[in-house]
Order: sequence, then C-alpha cells, then structure tokens
Amino acid sequence: MAQEQMLKFVDRDQAYPDKRTADERAQDFREIANRYAVPTAEDQAGRCSQCGVPYCSVHCPLHNHIPDWLRLTAEGRLREAYELSNSTSTMPEICGRICPQDRLCEGNCVIEFSGHGAVTIGSVEKFITDTAWAEGWVEPVQVAPARGQSVGVIGAGPAGLTTAELLRARGYEVHVYDRHDRAGGLLTYGIPGFKLEKPVVMRRVERLEQAGIVFHYGFAVGQDATLDDLRRRHGAVLIATGVYKARQVEVPGADTNGVVAALDYLTASNRKGFGDAVPEFDGGALDAAGKDVVVIGGGDTAMDCVRTAIRQGAKSVKCLYRRDRANMPGSQREVANAEEEGAEFVWLSAPLAFDGVDSVGTVRASRMRLGAPDASGRRAPEVDPGGELALQADLVIKALGFDAEDLPTLWGAPELGVSRWGTVLADGKTLMTSLEGVFAAGDIVRGASLVVWAIRDGRDVASSMHKWLKAKAAAEKVAA
Repeated sequence: MAQEQMLKFVDRDQAYPDKRTADERAQDFREIANRYAVPTAEDQAGRCSQCGVPYCSVHCPLHNHIPDWLRLTAEGRLREAYELSNSTSTMPEICGRICPQDRLCEGNCVIEFSGHGAVTIGSVEKFITDTAWAEGWVEPVQVAPARGQSVGVIGAGPAGLTTAELLRARGYEVHVYDRHDRAGGLLTYGIPGFKLEKPVVMRRVERLEQAGIVFHYGFAVGQDATLDDLRRRHGAVLIATGVYKARQVEVPGADTNGVVAALDYLTASNRKGFGDAVPEFDGGALDAAGKDVVVIGGGDTAMDCVRTAIRQGAKSVKCLYRRDRANMPGSQREVANAEEEGAEFVWLSAPLAFDGVDSVGTVRASRMRLGAPDASGRRAPEVDPGGELALQADLVIKALGFDAEDLPTLWGAPELGVSRWGTVLADGKTLMTSLEGVFAAGDIVRGASLVVWAIRDGRDVASSMHKWLKAKAAAEKVAA
C-alpha cells in the first residue's frame, strides 16, 4: 500500500495551495492561501521519495518525522499523521505557516535537488493539524499527578509556551508571566495575520489555560516583581523573554517624527486586528494609509512591514536593502508575495539621512555595491561612488533586527550573566544561567532567530528543568 502511494514525484507536479489574487489579498489581513483539500494533500504527500537519509528531517530544528507523516497522509491515515507530527512539535500548524521551509526542510528535499520540485512539506504540515483541530483530534494536555513543585516562566512566546506545556504535562504547577495583555509574544503581536491568523495562536493558548497553566498578563519583571521574588515563589524559573529592542539606524534624522520601529508598527496593526484601541494608530502615527512608505531592511520583519503597509492603503511602498536580492536574509517567497502585492524593492541602497522639519519627508540614500566576503562569508556592502538617490516618504519603518534588552538592570539582577551582545548566558547542555535554578531559552539566549528554534529550545529546556527539579526534590526528601 505505502509503495503504491509514494514516489510519485516523477509523474506528479509540485502544487502549493492556491493563493488568492494579489488584489484580493491586499484588501485584508486573512492568510493568503487556503489549506489543501484532502485529495490534493494526499497527492502532494505522495510525491515524497522516502529517501534513506531524510535531509528534510535533518535540517528541521525539531527533527520532525517528516517522511513518516507524509507517508501516512498519502495513505489517508490523517489522524496517525497528526499524532506523529504532534509528537515532536507543540505548534505544528504554526510552523507549517511561518517556518521558512525554503531554507529548511523543503530547501533540503532530495527531489528538489533532482529538479522535480520539493515536496510541499509546510503546506501538508499545516493541513494535517488544521484537520486535527476541525475533527476534534487535538486532545487536552494530559497532566501527570501533581509533583508539589512550581515553575515560573517569564515570557509567553513560543519558547515559554512550549516549556510551560511540557512541564505541566509532567505534573508541575506552572505560572507564565508576560508584560503584554495576551500570550503568544511575536506570534500574536509581531507576525501579521496574513501569515498567521490570530485564532490559530489563541486556540493554542486556550488549550494551555484549560490544562491549568496560570497566565499573569501585564506583568513586568522588574516592576511588578524582581527576579529574586520569582525565584522565591517557584522551584525553578525560565527566562524566555525573546529580544525586542530595535536596532537603530545611525544616520541624521533618525529621531524625526514619522520614523518608527518595526515592532511598534506591527504591534499597533495586530492590536487593531483584535479590536483594541490604539491611540498612535488612530491618530495616524502608526497607520500607513495614504502615505509614501519606506521600509529599511531585508529580513522577514521588513517583509511583514512592507505587506502590512500595502494592506493599510499606503500610497506607495518601497523597501531599501543594502545588498541584492540573492544576498538578503529574508524568505524569497515573502519577497515574491510582496512584489505581487505592489511593493517596490530598491536593492543595493542604504539610508544616509531622513530629512524633514516637523515630520519626515525624504529618505536620502547611497547606492551600494558588494565587495569582498566578510567573516560570515557574505559579500560585504560598500558605498558605490556612483551617486545618491532621494525617496519621498511620509512614514519610514526601521526593520533592522532586534537586540536584547538590559535584563540585569531592568530586573535588578546584576548577578545574571550576559554575553557581550546582551543575551543571557546559559550552559550549552543544561540551559541553566549563572543563577542556580534559573534557566533561559529561545531568542534571549541565541539572539533573534526562528520560531521553530524557540520551540526546539523550549523542548530542550523543559527536559533539563525536569531533571533538575527531580534531583532537587530528591535532595530535599533526604534532608528531611
């Protein structure tokens, strides 16, 4: 049966789910493509070559059992496919939507190398778990008998939520602290709905609440409690705050009105999607409607800003990036989507100044060229003496990446070890910080990275914390 359904990549073309037209999808924040119908998903899963060394799994940070659940999908055994997919990932349908598959699993698919087009792994992953939710196969978190120990998780992003779920399943009392009014971190407030509709995130959060995980919203460590307070309150603490401090553009006029940070802009847009009152959006400062918009940066956050501005009704949207298309860090799929929707990319350009009196009116930029490779192997951009350009702009969005906030100072914890980049230092094996019983995971350790890596880190640190807490309980029992 399995062999009859598989290895169809020679006579079956690659087919992603149909995208809505660019004009249609630019009018709303719904996801741009629907999920597969059942026969199509089974057909596309059947293209898998079932290779002996599954490079797709090797290059997945979670090492998902991709060929196995593709085979089960091709055979119509969707519930088994979901259960296998769910065994390695706490958020498979979210990864299916937002992972850069072109750089990870699909980019390393064996049949992609042979010229037949990769298996559409992300779309099938999304289909499997969306079907599971629709059919009622997603079960409540199975909670083990209470252990009498509690854990505090600082940060309700993907790393924190993953750790909270896995430790709650092991029987720990789990409290999650987040300074926002909803859980999800960047999943909720940083990623636009056209890539990840918010009910997809909220149903995951609701499942954790139903499991007895306690969420403390609007809770800022350093203001509402110190790190030491949380250490006294819980047997172990996880720092999973992510990195949120925007990198700055060091040019004249960077503080001019109308020059805004990407995360402020995206958060405002997502809050409006929830129906919240957002004064800076309602007053026009964070609304692109009717404006000439220039986005600075070439990563996925820049693409999110570009495509959000289009949906808000911007007059024009341009993206400045100092390298060329081939050397940009963002997903090529996202660039293609943005171009289809009307964005213009100004490659090999870097800002020189933001000019304006009361508000920004012009972006002056220099032409760039690619020189010799830098330490990372990428060709370093350098100024091209060929000239400058000027772009009209009523709104400039800085999307140059994120750095860590000064947690030791913010939290009154000078003894917390940090790297020279401001990220929290954690043991490579245990993920424990310089403070006994305080662990760290996700972007606050590795720097700005992918959601799938945050989930992987959450999975790893949950195992490490469980081992440490068991040893602590055993030692306390002996001492008693």
